[in-house]
Amino acid sequence: MSIQEEKNYDKPFDIRIFKSLLPFVKPYWRTLLWLLLVALVSAGLDLVIPLFMRDAINDFIVPGTLEELLPYSLRYFAAIAAQVVSVVLFARFAMRAEMWMGRDMKRALFVHLQELSFSYYNATPVGYSHSRVMSDTNHIAGRIAWGLLDGVWSLAYAAGMIFVMLKLNWRMTLWVLPVIPVVSLIAFLSRKKMLNTNRDVRKANSQITRSYNESIGGARTSKVLVIEDSNYREFRGFTQDYYRAGIRASRMQAVFISVIALCGAVTEALVIARGGQMNIAAGLDVGTLTTFVTYTTGLLGPIQNIARQVTETIAMQANVERVADLLQLTPDVTDTPQVMEQYGDSFAPKKENWEALHGDVEFRDVTFRYPDGEENVLEHFNLTVPAGTTVAIVGETGAGKSTIVNLACRFFEPTAGEILVDGRDYRERSQLWLHSNLGYVLQNPHLFSGSIRENIRYGRLDATDEEVEAAAALVMADKGALRLENGYETDVGEGGDLLSTGEKQLVSYARAVLANPPLFVLDEATSSIDTETERLIQQATEQLLQGRTSFIIAHRLSTIKMADIILVVKDGKVTERGSHRELLQAKGAYYELYTRQYEDLAWQGHAAK
Repeated sequence: MSIQEEKNYDKPFDIRIFKSLLPFVKPYWRTLLWLLLVALVSAGLDLVIPLFMRDAINDFIVPGTLEELLPYSLRYFAAIAAQVVSVVLFARFAMRAEMWMGRDMKRALFVHLQELSFSYYNATPVGYSHSRVMSDTNHIAGRIAWGLLDGVWSLAYAAGMIFVMLKLNWRMTLWVLPVIPVVSLIAFLSRKKMLNTNRDVRKANSQITRSYNESIGGARTSKVLVIEDSNYREFRGFTQDYYRAGIRASRMQAVFISVIALCGAVTEALVIARGGQMNIAAGLDVGTLTTFVTYTTGLLGPIQNIARQVTETIAMQANVERVADLLQLTPDVTDTPQVMEQYGDSFAPKKENWEALHGDVEFRDVTFRYPDGEENVLEHFNLTVPAGTTVAIVGETGAGKSTIVNLACRFFEPTAGEILVDGRDYRERSQLWLHSNLGYVLQNPHLFSGSIRENIRYGRLDATDEEVEAAAALVMADKGALRLENGYETDVGEGGDLLSTGEKQLVSYARAVLANPPLFVLDEATSSIDTETERLIQQATEQLLQGRTSFIIAHRLSTIKMADIILVVKDGKVTERGSHRELLQAKGAYYELYTRQYEDLAWQGHAAK
């Protein structure tokens, strides 16, 4: 579980936390203003309706006359029609505000996630990010739009009712007013408990999302390892935590609202009793008494609604904290403002200012420690790679092979020292400039949903079909595509799951070839390809890498014989360097690795016979 996922939110309710929402609210202030106005009008109309009841009783029912009934009816139906229009309008404005703000928050989070560095994705499950982008933003947008509407309507309606009730009979109103401070005190005393319980709900929901994504995304591995039952037990535990947290939150809210309802019911009973006495003793007319009781009963709804808005606003702090914390995460690798001014960024590149990349790469006294690590992975590492040089990196697992390549690609930056590209510290140019000149083939490549042709074209989006097919042919990927029923139009499935691992690697290889970059990185790029296809790719690779700077991380040492420089890495240090022939003659660590691998292959071949 990631550091972010384990974080506990324990801050008390603080209205200042909600300031982080201002960038998403400000663009739609006019819509929200209209929403407020419509809510006020709707509250005013709701106040008028009970007065029609008083007039009906006093003017028609008690006197037993129908005189002036038509004008009265027209006024009443006009008020009802206006009320219906106001409901339609505030629903329309609230829905627009919710959709727009939710959209903007999702976009902002998506863009920010694109900008975060590799260290974030190394430590953070997909479910953590997914729950914030989808669940939290939906909840926040809904609360701002509909909560604002309900809150303003309830406040206006409650305040208006108290004013009208004072006008009708101030003595009876005094029996109603005490319920307001009582409700406020209950809300104040309950706020911390409700906030903490809803934080537990959000955390449990995030764990469920993470577990679901990992279990479904790794379904094949789960079946091979026969760990479905273990996955289910973990998922069942998370859902049980969510159930318990949800029950606690619901119970807390139910008790809170029930106490408020009890206060209102007691107040209503007192008003009815006192009103009956006044009707007998002071001659209070029936219409006014009935209207007063209606207002008292109607006051319960706004008071409970205000109480609910208070609880849900308090609970929403947990959502706001999670979204704000994600947006406030800073990438470990960033361009300076000066670099961004000259070169642009990933979403607004200034390609007219980009220099051509020749391919000289130099490590100068580089020390590196992962952001969440405590020990150096590389120390005082030096390496000069002239343009057009092929560098192969070998070593045991964890020796630092991928670290060197990730630093060269600026997926991470040195903790100390510097890395020069074409004689300049690569931090003096933009990340996008370097990455646009880079072709990367992973051991476990990721394909996007779509066809084989579309996935290869990601290497260069403006490539023609002929160029796509030529790139595929160069690495023999066309052979696999042509065997499939729909050829290049074959759907690869989510993550490429409809293709074999070898076919996915070939498509990834073709994608890198199509980009035609001056820098190449091949990370175990032929580890899942059969021997014959590997031989053909090896021939194509030797031609492809001529004149290009390339880094090859290889498990099969037979694939790097043509490398200009072979580095043997152990514990973050280069223990040997030289050509394939030179290192074999030295009979050091490389010789041992090569001999052991050759013997393993020979034994496997003998066993197969």
